[in-house]
Amino acid sequence: MTTTNRTRVLILSIAHFFNDWYMNFIPTLLPFLIASYGFSISRGSFLVSAFTITSSIMQPVFGYLVDMKNKRWLVYVGTAWMGFILALIGIIPNYFVMAAAAVLAGLGTAAFHPQASAMVSAVSGERKGFWQSLFIAFGNAGWAFTPLLVVPYVHYFGLAKTPALALPGLIAAALLFFLAPQVKSTVIAKPQSLRLLLGPVAVPLASTILAVTLRMLTYFGLITFLPLYLQEKNISLLTSSRLLFIMLLSGALGGVIGGYLSDIWDRRVVTAGSLLLATPFFYLFLQNTGPVSWIFLVFAGAALLASFSVTVVAAQEILGCNAAFAAGLILGFGVGVGGLGVGLAGVLAEHFGLAWSIHFLISVPLAAGLAALGMPGKQT
Repeated sequence: MTTTNRTRVLILSIAHFFNDWYMNFIPTLLPFLIASYGFSISRGSFLVSAFTITSSIMQPVFGYLVDMKNKRWLVYVGTAWMGFILALIGIIPNYFVMAAAAVLAGLGTAAFHPQASAMVSAVSGERKGFWQSLFIAFGNAGWAFTPLLVVPYVHYFGLAKTPALALPGLIAAALLFFLAPQVKSTVIAKPQSLRLLLGPVAVPLASTILAVTLRMLTYFGLITFLPLYLQEKNISLLTSSRLLFIMLLSGALGGVIGGYLSDIWDRRVVTAGSLLLATPFFYLFLQNTGPVSWIFLVFAGAALLASFSVTVVAAQEILGCNAAFAAGLILGFGVGVGGLGVGLAGVLAEHFGLAWSIHFLISVPLAAGLAALGMPGKQT
């Protein structure tokens, strides 16, 4: 890879950091919204699902269009759009207007991810697993820093000051406007029907998407409910925000390690193995206290997200030159369906308790690891 292309991947990765920083905005604000507006847990969790409907489910649609015709402007317009709308969430007093804002904001990230991921693949050369993992690691780091930065900010300044948090998104959008790479037309796929595109690869692609969906149900579920569960254990929101930071940052680092290993080993082995390890590490985290529990949380977060970039690259290899559509299916549809499950998990939490819901969520990676066994096993 040339120095210029490394710079382009770095720019896209930095933008991904800010983009995903906003994607964790609503789950991070949820305890404050519940306390300020009196939402139930299930009603609050459906705000996460409302955002997910467009932020993730629409990504394959944008990806399919990107593969037919490159749309560079999607990365910077999408980032600015999402950041501006989400920053208003804290000052919207009506629940249904808040849900509508969440849906509209999701369109921004749905536009960004397939185009940006396709750009990374286009300039990555032979080490697609590693460079895609770096791009995704920056995004996961953005998720990690949301509770670490937003919780203290809202704690001290209140929900009324959230509009000021639009600034990082506007800065990222300006950076992309000037520096995002151009994707040459030679890497853009020719239009074809979805039946012809998906039919021959339905089984391995479905296995990959199922593994991603189950993995992300645990991911989104823990981000949403773990702070509430820890509150029941008399652990403050500030402390729980630090625990989430540890989990998510270790996940970002685990994603880089997984991406590196997937260029050496079988992508299926890396995905299934890491997911199967996540559940026991999460269980050990819940069963211990103090620094020991934090260590187990580091390993749990790393294992859960080690396959993040691996599944993106695997899908792009399955679908050939339709890189943006493949990224949309994994980063969008797979992640999105998992995110939609948060609303259902919220209903279960109200009926059976948060402890039951948390233990259910940490068992899901076992099923995700088994689903990953159906992924393509070819070594790359």
